[in-house]
Amino acid sequence: MKHYDHLPMNQSSDYFNHWLTRLDPAQVINALTDLLGNGAVLAVDVNGTILFWSKGAEKLFGWSASEVLDKPCIEIFNSADESNPCHLSNQAVINAQPVNLRKKDGGLINCYRSLHTFVDAKGQFAGALEFLQPQNTLNPLIGKQEDITSFHGILTQDPIMQESIKLIRNVSETEATVLIRGESGTGKELVAHALHLESLRRDQHFLAINCAALSPNLLESELFGHVKGAFTGAINHHAGLFQRANGGTLFLDEVAELPLELQSKLLRVLQEQSFIPVGGHDAIKVDVRIIAATHRSLREEVKAGRFREDLMYRLRVVPVFLPPLRDRRLDVNLLLWHRINKHNLHSRRHIDSIAPDAMRCLLDYQWPGNVRELINVIEYAFAVGRGNELCVEDLPPEFRETLLSSTASLLPAKRPKHPNEAELIQEALDISGGHLEAAAQYAGMSRATFWRKRKKYKIEA
Repeated sequence: MKHYDHLPMNQSSDYFNHWLTRLDPAQVINALTDLLGNGAVLAVDVNGTILFWSKGAEKLFGWSASEVLDKPCIEIFNSADESNPCHLSNQAVINAQPVNLRKKDGGLINCYRSLHTFVDAKGQFAGALEFLQPQNTLNPLIGKQEDITSFHGILTQDPIMQESIKLIRNVSETEATVLIRGESGTGKELVAHALHLESLRRDQHFLAINCAALSPNLLESELFGHVKGAFTGAINHHAGLFQRANGGTLFLDEVAELPLELQSKLLRVLQEQSFIPVGGHDAIKVDVRIIAATHRSLREEVKAGRFREDLMYRLRVVPVFLPPLRDRRLDVNLLLWHRINKHNLHSRRHIDSIAPDAMRCLLDYQWPGNVRELINVIEYAFAVGRGNELCVEDLPPEFRETLLSSTASLLPAKRPKHPNEAELIQEALDISGGHLEAAAQYAGMSRATFWRKRKKYKIEA
């Protein structure tokens, strides 16, 4: 009799587990994968050898099962970035990771990669089961796949952003110091990590610190470390980030906030690749690549006397600018659906459309928090809303206030007096475009009163 591990009790009955013992495991797996439509399912062992290749995988990538089974995964896939199905993460689960893959005919296809790793009875890594779903099947509004760039978690079809990614690819092959300039939430740390992953240092540490998050004393100790007895409470030696990142990359976020007294120590590391821990006497040699980021203009900080000019030139050997989301209008719709599709894969709610007034709000919004804010807005919508359509009511309050103010601003300052109440309500609805809050304001009624009278006169919005 075949043995199946019991499924979680909240997902299956005891009879279902017994029922499985009567079936052929291969038959079950094939049936499940066939139900996934045009998604590709594959299984790989601990060595990356392909053990299972679904019919969907055959259709998606053009390789037949007989061509790929028992062959190393790396021989089949030629990925456009490091995140590929042959790179098994040490994470137990990956959900909707964007990857670029090449098909048998050489064509490029953008997919979402989901992965679940397995361990054997001894707790040893035993391989993984993966699901690859083409992005362009998840929503038709995303656009032409050939216009979209996916790069280490950065997704864009904006020409300026794509130029920045080209620059990042090129400079990553060098040891040049990079300064990333961009507003909060534009993805500066994501870019810094991409630079590291594309560099020859990719197998070494990538460490990051926000220079604005700590007091000067704590920041100095965190960056350069301290020796035992350097100050009250220093009961042990402490290796700082520069020492721990030796051989790898250190990302200094909000570097413009670095106190002047620490700027000279940072300059020394850049010039001599050495530093002295707090309370120490001997210099420690390190090999660290520095990537810095700021939302401020370092030139303006230099003029104001808050930043050393020599350090500025050392940091901005290669400047990279990330445009704010409000200047990347092509990306708003793309990123909205990217986040929605990620939530759709593991959320109880499934969104397959966005109401026109909600889309107008999202596209017209200035996004002061940039991509980070967009991610939070979609998470909010999934948490508070219900149904398959994302509505204005699913958006945070600031979006509804923006819609109301923009609609109300179109209304006449003074409305003509109407002897006929039904005509007044109809006119209010016409002028406000059916927006009840603005229509009620125009009619001089509360929303509840307006709604009641509209029903009384049987007037449709």
